[in-house]
Amino acid sequence: MLKPSGRYTSPSPSTAAEGWTLERVTPASRLYAANGISTGADGRIYVAQVAGSQVSAVDPDTGAIQTISPIGGGITGPDDLVFDENGDLYCTEITTNKVSVLRANGTSEILADGVIVSNPITYHQGMLIAGELRMGGRILEIDRYGGGIKRVIYEGVPMVNAFQVGPDGKLYFPAQGANEIWRIDLAGGEPEVVAKDLGVPDSVKFHPDGYIVSTQVGSGQVLKIDPRTGAKEVLADLTPGLDNVTFVGKRTFVSHITGSIHEIVAPGVAKPLIDKGFEWPMGLAVDPAGTLCIADGMFAYVSPKGGEMSLAGMLFLGNFPGFTRGLAAAGTNEWIVSTATGTVTRWTPGHEPELLAEGLEIAMGVAVAGRTVVVADAGAGRVLSVENGNTTELASGLSKPTGVAISGSGTVFVSQPDEGSIVKLRGGRAEVVLDGLGWPEGLAIRGDKLYAIDTGKKELIELDLITGASTTLASGLPVGTPAGVPALRLGGVGDMCGPMWSFTGLAAADDGTIYISGDAEGSVLAVRPA
Repeated sequence: MLKPSGRYTSPSPSTAAEGWTLERVTPASRLYAANGISTGADGRIYVAQVAGSQVSAVDPDTGAIQTISPIGGGITGPDDLVFDENGDLYCTEITTNKVSVLRANGTSEILADGVIVSNPITYHQGMLIAGELRMGGRILEIDRYGGGIKRVIYEGVPMVNAFQVGPDGKLYFPAQGANEIWRIDLAGGEPEVVAKDLGVPDSVKFHPDGYIVSTQVGSGQVLKIDPRTGAKEVLADLTPGLDNVTFVGKRTFVSHITGSIHEIVAPGVAKPLIDKGFEWPMGLAVDPAGTLCIADGMFAYVSPKGGEMSLAGMLFLGNFPGFTRGLAAAGTNEWIVSTATGTVTRWTPGHEPELLAEGLEIAMGVAVAGRTVVVADAGAGRVLSVENGNTTELASGLSKPTGVAISGSGTVFVSQPDEGSIVKLRGGRAEVVLDGLGWPEGLAIRGDKLYAIDTGKKELIELDLITGASTTLASGLPVGTPAGVPALRLGGVGDMCGPMWSFTGLAAADDGTIYISGDAEGSVLAVRPA
């Protein structure tokens, strides 16, 4: 039995059936991510979490976490957030292109639509300002009472990110695509460069002592910058993927996309308040050497058999396939990856990915048999086969196909979450082999057994492909979304990432272990024969 841990509490015990064991391979995550952070009047750090579509508050002294807006609540995919003097909390919804508000009285509403790749937000003397994280992006004043976009302050920023008004009354912001920090008068006009040659800045915030603190998503550095001269020094050297900054009094806290929050306690010294974790995770695969690979959106990790888990690649470091979702092993340390940009690639960490297919609407699970790759396109309702540069449609007209697996005889099995069924493909037709499920996603095959993760019923199912008998191997699993909350199907992020649909993956190892993406709690689980 698993003890509850991390960001999710199962309503029923997580247990394995007789003859099987259940354990965590990795710890559960405490947050879904840590994107924008802002300090509330209560002194707590409020955290926007795109991946989990959630807002939480963190005590800066104890690390205690309280959910403020849960998954399935009034705020969708929040990326940044800011309070006004009334206690209203304004959020940018990066996957919906909207700006929303969570009022102090607990109600929520949409304030503006059409804010493309809605990302940074700040508040200054009655003025609510939001920006667009895209090339040629706009900086906008938003009506706080639902009147939409009031005016365009400036248009043409190469990817504006988290910003703040400085002591001089001007707006300071990262021009991320230019690797610079700019400022502009709130009345408009032309911006001027404050600092350049950075590490891809994604936040600009003013310390109470008047200097700029800026996180660098590419280099992983936290910089102290003089707003008058642009002179800079390194406050901390962390890891790529840093996101934002806030202050509690004169204490400096920085967030990381993987869900960590650190306090910079002295130059060069960063103390973790919240440890990093997985945002999801999604696809899993085990290679012939027993190495487990974990796809986690903008990040991917490998865990050699008997070794420590390490970062295999990330979106900001190059030689990475993209926002990773589906995953299959094609050889030792060689992986087939589906991405949220609609591609399928062959990837060896540290090397340039090889494009196998592109143009898929919503690429989900992948499977490999020899040199043949099979991928589910949930957006187009079809399953494709890719081999030797040729793409063939195996079936169409399916209901959001998600997980795929290939048996030893070459039969392709596909999960259809919306239908609660698993089908096999034969002659372009889909034949149901198991139905009555809650929300089946990831599939895996070992020998004559098909394994499926049912995120609706929170179960791991084994289907005997010879007899057709099904058995529940584990139940109460921390997978999918909470009961009564629809599966998380977030939109995309401009040109950077297509629709961020969640995916609960499975992988079957040669020793009989079934690995499960514990995406509800942000862990990897293992179900093993006792």
